[in-house]
Amino acid sequence: METAAYLNDSGIALTEANRPYEAIPLFQKALGIEPGNPLLWLNLGIAQQKTGEYQEALESYQRAVYIDDELSEPWGAMGLIYYELDQFEYAEKCYNNAIERDPNSPKIWNNLGVLFFSKGYLEEARRCFEEALIHLPMYYDALFNLRDTCRELSDYRAAAEFERILQGYEGNNAKRPSPP
Repeated sequence: METAAYLNDSGIALTEANRPYEAIPLFQKALGIEPGNPLLWLNLGIAQQKTGEYQEALESYQRAVYIDDELSEPWGAMGLIYYELDQFEYAEKCYNNAIERDPNSPKIWNNLGVLFFSKGYLEEARRCFEEALIHLPMYYDALFNLRDTCRELSDYRAAAEFERILQGYEGNNAKRPSPP
């Protein structure tokens, strides 16, 4: 007998294997068993987002938040969708909601920094990238973004330091750590 947990784990594996179209029916079947499980809605949204079904993904994330408003992940995921749709005001609100729920998430801080950088708010972007690095000091994406932001701010000394750290990654063929 297939359980919601089994279907969820299988769906996650398919999504991570870049097979989200195959994962979506598994998450939907799991939701038939446990419709009140916010993590199933979150995982369905992630798979839908990977297929470009942004409206469906937003609805899934909203269901997850409706069930458990303390989850940060659906807020961060909605922020990313709105960012990709150039709806920066909504993206910023979602990222701020995510940070309220998980102020220690380097990924959310980095994404908010990217948003500010895109809007030309370089000091705010720098602050966000620095905050991401407080929580995950060798987070490649935040180091890369902070280096570029420092260059844009004409802080060449800091940019050179971040460049040195980034070259250490490439010179050692080190694996880039993913944020939690």
